Amino acid sequence: MPTEPQIPDTSNLPDYLTDEQRAIITAGYEHAVITAVAGSGKTSTLAWRIRYLLEQGHDPDRVLVLMFNRSARVDFERKLQEVCAGSGLALPEIRTYHAMGLRLYKRFVREGYLPGFSEKILTEQEISFQAWQLTRRLAPEDLADEIRRNKKDFVETATGFIDRVKTTLSPAEIVFEELGYSDKHKYLIDLFHSFEQWRKGQGRISYADMLYEPVMAIHQNPPLQRLVANKMDLVLVDEYQDTNEIQHLLLRYVAGDRARVTVVGDPDQTIYEFRGARPEFILRRFSDEFESPLEQTLSYTFRYGHRVALLANHLICHNTGRKDVLCHSHPSTPDTGITLHRAESDAETVLQILQGLSEPSLSDAAILFRVWSQSVPIELKLLARQIPYRIDAGKGALFSREVQAITALLMVVTGRLANLPDEDRLELARQLLRFPHVGLKEPELEQLARFLAGFADGWHERLMALDFDALAPMAARKLRKLGEVLSQLRGFSGPVAGLISVYAEHTDLYEGIRSLALTHDSAEERIDTVQGFRQYLKSLDVTADGALDHLKALKQQAGEKQEGGVLLSTIHRTKGLEWPTVIIPGLQEKYLPYSPRPQDDARSFLESERRLLYVAMTRTRRQLHLISRPESRQPHLDGDMGPSRFIEECCFGLADEFGSWLDDRDPTQAHSIRLEAPLTSVSLRYAHREGVEIEGQTAVSRRAREPLWHSSRVSHTIFGAGSVTREDEASFEVHFDNGETLNFSKKSAHLYFTHLA
Repeated sequence: MPTEPQIPDTSNLPDYLTDEQRAIITAGYEHAVITAVAGSGKTSTLAWRIRYLLEQGHDPDRVLVLMFNRSARVDFERKLQEVCAGSGLALPEIRTYHAMGLRLYKRFVREGYLPGFSEKILTEQEISFQAWQLTRRLAPEDLADEIRRNKKDFVETATGFIDRVKTTLSPAEIVFEELGYSDKHKYLIDLFHSFEQWRKGQGRISYADMLYEPVMAIHQNPPLQRLVANKMDLVLVDEYQDTNEIQHLLLRYVAGDRARVTVVGDPDQTIYEFRGARPEFILRRFSDEFESPLEQTLSYTFRYGHRVALLANHLICHNTGRKDVLCHSHPSTPDTGITLHRAESDAETVLQILQGLSEPSLSDAAILFRVWSQSVPIELKLLARQIPYRIDAGKGALFSREVQAITALLMVVTGRLANLPDEDRLELARQLLRFPHVGLKEPELEQLARFLAGFADGWHERLMALDFDALAPMAARKLRKLGEVLSQLRGFSGPVAGLISVYAEHTDLYEGIRSLALTHDSAEERIDTVQGFRQYLKSLDVTADGALDHLKALKQQAGEKQEGGVLLSTIHRTKGLEWPTVIIPGLQEKYLPYSPRPQDDARSFLESERRLLYVAMTRTRRQLHLISRPESRQPHLDGDMGPSRFIEECCFGLADEFGSWLDDRDPTQAHSIRLEAPLTSVSLRYAHREGVEIEGQTAVSRRAREPLWHSSRVSHTIFGAGSVTREDEASFEVHFDNGETLNFSKKSAHLYFTHLA
């Protein structure tokens, strides 16, 4: 093993590198965990680190670089070749986790530890087909009709469950409980075991098995641990915050006692928990299992300016499950503007923002949603105003089953059935009987749909004339209600939004959606899609006939191929990406933070939601637009719960005022500032690093060390912001902005509360 020089040779390093980057590049031969903030230039830093190590004499064949996916691997290979160009150095191999797993898998087959497998890896289509077959065979009978109707959802749930089990060593039964599925989906446990039996019988493996099978084999066979360990001197892993248990174990086994391991990531950007990722791997497990690693940081961002950095820092510092790293805008980073819009309508606000952009600039903008249902009224507004856009998934709002079902309802009550082809009338009848589901078995529902489709009008009369005594009680009740509401809505002349409300209330539509949904989240998203569509139609102030004419024109326009335009995407799909302009609607209690499931740990759920917003905000380069509700907004019956608690946590006024001053100051002259906005410990730390004195700093610093209950305003991780109303020797009382008044123990207050202003 080469001896590390006492004084690092930095002569080959470029001048633009920061001191933090240089420290990482020239670090000694030891384990290291690097916390790298968003936009910190970590790819370039890691490439220079590898070049430095190779120049010290390390064998490239004993250096392993692990990336999470193929595109990241290709990007890093390109960057490493660029950094090492002209050096004459042989370069190490850069692999994905799956490629390394497959290599081990094949070796274990040769060694006789695992059975052989077909070189033809299972495709997504093959896995989906088998999952569909098993779902139909194993799911309870009362789900059969729903499964036939919503094949895609059930197949995705089954394949997702299979993959999720394979991110952990836990049995399928434990994973099922952790995911919080309802009892009616317990068939997924049998489905997993049946799928594995089929797969092994066919001698096939999936991409997930490339990791799962070799890690399980190593875990169960100590001789294999000796076989794979200690072959590498250095291992470097990127995006470690996205690590799941199987990946972490594979790294541990391969490293053994010999390799020195460097992991790089940002716990604040852990947003793939649904894939098994957990921040604890980079926060604790790595340090526990790789002795005394060097802890380093890349705290400068080269992506966004001071205002966004201050916003993001204020938000994420409310999390306890993180490393205390303050993200700081590098002096070379351009200014980034921030705007907080407090408005009643997200869609109207988005339109105003986009109308201020030129056509080419639209392609440089992204609208990021917490869930897809938020996009419905916004997408329809964009269509109506002929503003070009792109969607990062699916066909768009007009093609969702909820929107199509409401459109079918409007066709029926407006008497537009006569001129439709028979097959179209049949499809409308099916949609009507399933929205909400009337409780008939599929053959009976199909028979009734065909019966109704034979008539060009008067479906309400046909339904009311049914022999309800011959039907099961629940189906009879639902069909009678459907007939009654269709009769009531026939010739409805009021606004179409009112028509939808009457229909939803009379048919118990939302309860019907919840009763058949796969998960709590999927139920709420479907309901939100209905409400978002209704919200859009309400803004038009038209009748059902006017709505249908409008929707027909929109659908025609949506079918036309468009190039460019603003991007519509969910936050989860934007990891690692960036845009000049980012718009984040839905900063309200309903969406950010999203409404947790009853069984969720409220505190960890909120921390996860903060990370999601942190990732969204740090995608921008030039302009960030946050859309929330007016401060005085009270919760509404439509589920709109008023402004998000995260708005107050971001300290927008302080971030804007202080960030703007930092952007505009002359660094040779301005060294102190008095701010109008109340100070925070985050702003003081940021100022200290900038070499700026904030007047009043001493008083604020002292206050920050005072007991929480001495503050007039505090923020709780679950209940949000509130005012301290009284205290005694052991406890204190807080009246929260949401109206609740609760008592808390002083002993544990530091775990849940932070000072405000």
